[in-house]
Amino acid sequence: MFRIVLTAIVTLVMGWFVTPEIHADLSHIQKSGVLRHLGVPYSNFVTGDGDGLDVEILRMYSSEIGVRYEHVLSSWGTVISDLSGKKLIPKGDDVEIIGETTVKGDIIGNGLTVLPWRRKVIHFSDPYFPTAVWVLARADSALNPITPSGDQKKDVVMTKNLLAGRQILGIRETCLDPDLYNLQDCSAIYKEGLQLNDLPAAIVKGECELTLQDAPDALLALSKYPTKVKVIGAITEQQFMAFGVSKDSPELLESFNNFLRKLRDDGTLRELIIKYYPLTTNYFPNAGK
Repeated sequence: MFRIVLTAIVTLVMGWFVTPEIHADLSHIQKSGVLRHLGVPYSNFVTGDGDGLDVEILRMYSSEIGVRYEHVLSSWGTVISDLSGKKLIPKGDDVEIIGETTVKGDIIGNGLTVLPWRRKVIHFSDPYFPTAVWVLARADSALNPITPSGDQKKDVVMTKNLLAGRQILGIRETCLDPDLYNLQDCSAIYKEGLQLNDLPAAIVKGECELTLQDAPDALLALSKYPTKVKVIGAITEQQFMAFGVSKDSPELLESFNNFLRKLRDDGTLRELIIKYYPLTTNYFPNAGK
């Protein structure tokens, strides 16, 4: 009994001296000597092999501010929490905070789309990559791509109308969850174990006729399966991807935005985009400018 009581007292006393987890702003990052990049392996943003568009940008930024780069593996379900320290549940354009969690990194970079609910929890850098959510189909699908009207809203309506009565493959708690886009006339399909990168291959294999894809990943799918997939149309208007920074890190946000502007102004950003997504400028001519 004495040992139990003694252990409890020691634990309590030690707890008084533990520094609580804080969000690291620029000065803290430079003092620590490391920038922690929260990255979900996704497409050519974070390949999982030590490179990718966002990996290169953040390695360059780490060098710019004189610190070591470190990749911290995360997941789509936790990456916002890993940065913000908040347990949360997205609810359309809103979000419910349900608790606290450990802060694991300083900046998110994995092709993160700017969404209203995310803005309520974290800050976004200046946008650096244009995107939209597209419907990707097997080449043998009876659906034909829409003819763009020049009006993004009309094109979205045309695309959604084509989906009536069909099934569409997606992944929960990501931008590619069909339930986020008011697709009441079609059925969302979710399959355990699939990652975002797996969706094009899944429809090629016949697991479903249709899936959702962020535009950059759809462009990679068109390169990889040029005769096996086709883009039907968009179910969102043009969106943008950006890096995520804690709301408690204003100096980091300003510094990183200045760095992005430098990459854009000297042409480096556009070169990197073309390196990892060669078809991007065919669909988004001003990407990286």
